[in-house]
Amino acid sequence: MQVAFDTRTSYVVDISPLLRDFIEAEVFPGLSLVRAHFWRGLEDIVRSFTPANAALLSDRDRFQRLIQSRHARLGGVAASAEDEKRFLRKIGYLHPSPRPFEIETDNVDDELSSMAAPQLVVPIDNSRLALNAANARWGSLYRALYGADVIPGGALDGCHDVMRSDQVVSWVGAFLDQTFPLDRGNHGEVSLYGVQAGQLITNQGRLRKPWQFGGYSGTAEAPGSILLRNHGLHVELHIESDHPMGRRHPAGVADVVLESAPSVIMDFDDSVAAVDAEDKISLYRNWLGLMTGALEADVERPDRVIRRRLSADRTYIGPGGAPLVLKGRSLMLARNVGMLMSTPLVLLNGHEVPEGVVDAILTALIAMHDVQGSRRNSAAGSIYIVKPKLHGPNEAAFTARLFDAVEDLLGLDRHTIKIGLMDEERRTSLNLMAVIAPLRRRIVFINTGALGRTADEIHSAIGLGPVTRKSEMTSAAWLNAYEDNNVDIGLACGFAGRGQIGKGMWPMPDAMAAMMAQKLAHPLSGASAAWVASPTAATLHALHYHRVDVAARQSELIRRGCDTSRLFVPPIADPSRLDDADIADELDSNVQGILGYIARWVGQGIGCSRVSDLNGVALREDRASCRLSSQILANWLLHGVVTVERVTESLGRMARIVDQQNAADPAYIPLGDDPRSSHAFMAARAVILKGATQPGGYTDRILRAARLRQKAGAL
Repeated sequence: MQVAFDTRTSYVVDISPLLRDFIEAEVFPGLSLVRAHFWRGLEDIVRSFTPANAALLSDRDRFQRLIQSRHARLGGVAASAEDEKRFLRKIGYLHPSPRPFEIETDNVDDELSSMAAPQLVVPIDNSRLALNAANARWGSLYRALYGADVIPGGALDGCHDVMRSDQVVSWVGAFLDQTFPLDRGNHGEVSLYGVQAGQLITNQGRLRKPWQFGGYSGTAEAPGSILLRNHGLHVELHIESDHPMGRRHPAGVADVVLESAPSVIMDFDDSVAAVDAEDKISLYRNWLGLMTGALEADVERPDRVIRRRLSADRTYIGPGGAPLVLKGRSLMLARNVGMLMSTPLVLLNGHEVPEGVVDAILTALIAMHDVQGSRRNSAAGSIYIVKPKLHGPNEAAFTARLFDAVEDLLGLDRHTIKIGLMDEERRTSLNLMAVIAPLRRRIVFINTGALGRTADEIHSAIGLGPVTRKSEMTSAAWLNAYEDNNVDIGLACGFAGRGQIGKGMWPMPDAMAAMMAQKLAHPLSGASAAWVASPTAATLHALHYHRVDVAARQSELIRRGCDTSRLFVPPIADPSRLDDADIADELDSNVQGILGYIARWVGQGIGCSRVSDLNGVALREDRASCRLSSQILANWLLHGVVTVERVTESLGRMARIVDQQNAADPAYIPLGDDPRSSHAFMAARAVILKGATQPGGYTDRILRAARLRQKAGAL
């Protein structure tokens, strides 16, 4: 329940002993802060921003009521784009466009300002995955291709497959020839690489573009590695003739390593299931380990245990003979939670305070270990916080004021804290330039989130009529306009060369061939970053940024313009196209996905899962995908496309399938024969049946309550 706060009242702030002990014992050491000043300042921020946060959430509810009332009056007939705009302006939902401006953010690391490349997103609750992601700046192309489906066929199990290795070497040779052509011959025929007079030489010839040579290691006559560069990204040829892969190449090229994911988002939001003080502090502890460089994780292999740590920087000799050092780790950003959820870490007059406010303070405080220390993460001395789920310009201005207050608390220069804006809610994308305006001195990226944005589009229009099937939404007019608008507004606001314009996640972690065929569209669209979920996907997707010069592409698109009227066309279905077979398929598909995700969220505390669909295809599911699926079914329930009885029957059948799909997992808690005894089942039922009335259509509050009951062992 949303708590109303009176700004005229003085409230008592209570800080969880667990949080106080963690900060005192683990965070403060090594920082130049006056501890008493910090605690007083934290209380002041909580007192000031908690009522403002509550007021903005009330605005969301008010807008939704006004929109739904209008839709009821329209009787299921969507208004024209111009009529919709007039109505939204009248109620204050749609803001006037600001005068043209360009962002003014300073001290931005190259990874965000000038490098076009994949961006990893990983749950911060898993230290092993977090370390893998932080170290995914560099990825083996040989390894990625050897195990993926990009090259047809597959490797033999249990041995080194020589035929597969030859396929990989040949495939990579073609990539090198295309990206780093020689003036004669090709890389697959090179038997000798060397360096002479600051240039790369081979027995086949020299680089057709000499400036693509970036450096080497070892000796000029027999280098251990060759560093190449293209479109701002590096590629390393690792030479080791005695290596099993090196024996497959005339020059002993044992691997080709790509600069794959220069930046990574450590996610505190949709990818995790942190519901209480202990959960949340474990996330902050991992973030602390990443910022200090002390985080470690053990990975068990059949014959040994490998201890993972953050990778060291990579050293080379530049073309002129001077030492060259390249970062060995990805630039790390922290994605905080949105404005909806609260946390028991801090209480205001006995009530939980906004989790996003506490996140802003704690993630910035912890990142001071990097800013005041070695700057192993941000060479520019900045702190990067990604902010999701903001609705419109007023919430953006609130966030700017919050970051100002946090900087004052921590003694940081103004705009040290940078913001990555998720353009994933309808009121933000319709007002995108006005949302960017109050953030113009600290914004470093805008990124689309199609799943969350689609869910919010459905929720905003939930009373208008039944929406189309999920498979049809990807080609909806408003969605394509939304993706184009994000690029166009970013370019108009001067993001080129100063910040990222991003695209969303590839959802199928095993379908790398399909990703390679489809995700080229992201750099071609002018986006300088696109999300991936694994280091392998990052390495393969990096190939697209060698094919497309994103800076040149942005120059072509900067004057394109976008038909924003398409943003006002909701995805309402033609009832004649919803036959019973389609309805049954859509119902079962969404129910199975919801159950598969929530079973692990509630039962095991796993916030990001590989959930097999009804066809056995593994999909990456997080709360954004769960929100979308639940909103489609909530909409269909509201408009009588499906009934409660039909949803309940599907839930029962799909629960049995989900239990079968997870039978090999010893930690999995079955949904069981009596669904009423399963917290996960009841939560899945609730996100559908109550989806129309949940704030923003979010599933977060229902899931958190169910997980807390699961942890408490209560039925």
